[in-house]
Amino acid sequence: MEPLEVNDTSQVSDHRQPLIRALKVAAIALVVLTVVSLMAWGAARDLPGIWAALMGVAVGGTFVLATAATVLATSNSSPNTTMAVVLGGWLIKMGLLAVFLMFIRGFDFYDHFAFGVTTIAALVVALAAETWGVITTRTTYLS
Repeated sequence: MEPLEVNDTSQVSDHRQPLIRALKVAAIALVVLTVVSLMAWGAARDLPGIWAALMGVAVGGTFVLATAATVLATSNSSPNTTMAVVLGGWLIKMGLLAVFLMFIRGFDFYDHFAFGVTTIAALVVALAAETWGVITTRTTYLS
């Protein structure tokens, strides 16, 4: 049997490739979740369910995708810089989430239960999709 020769390794030697793929897979998964949630909550709770599904996917999806995006943005910097940016981003996200939740608390244009369920579903789906995207990416581990 003849040995396999690979001439172009640019696709598998880019250390950012797993993160890029994770973001793509998670974005697709969130689009699917959005469609399913809109159909389900729209049928179950009418317009308040639709608003809740849209807000839940936006909150949960943005929370997870922003972390992966900051890691990707700092992928060519030192580990300390990446850690500082991710921690700072997480603190900013938590602050914005608290302000958003306090702002919408008094409104009744959305279904509160549908919002909670959809937000948790978006977090789980995005994390699972990112994990699957990273572990199934073909890349070299040694240069």
